[in-house]
Amino acid sequence: MPRTRRPSAQTTAVVLALAEEPSDWRYGYELCRQLDLQAGSVYPILMRLADRGLLETAWEKDAPPGRPPRHLYRLTGPGLALATELAASSAPVRPVTLPRPGWEGA
Repeated sequence: MPRTRRPSAQTTAVVLALAEEPSDWRYGYELCRQLDLQAGSVYPILMRLADRGLLETAWEKDAPPGRPPRHLYRLTGPGLALATELAASSAPVRPVTLPRPGWEGA
């Protein structure tokens, strides 16, 4: 049975960001800003996810005059299942509490 690889941290971030509002269409630049990732990372991730059937893609229908339509993305059923799996397997991030300067314990 082939072993599946865990997605990269960037791919996981993109999938989880799309899962925040799974029925909403999102565009790549918006994800770049939200995740503080470069377009050169985000767009290849979006293309791979779409090629694997994890994303639906569409062109924006009502682009303002003078601006070309944007390519939009949202999770498919299998993409949402992946997001659920990734969210469940991600370790929760807990803030680190550092001792105050001069504190030497009790």
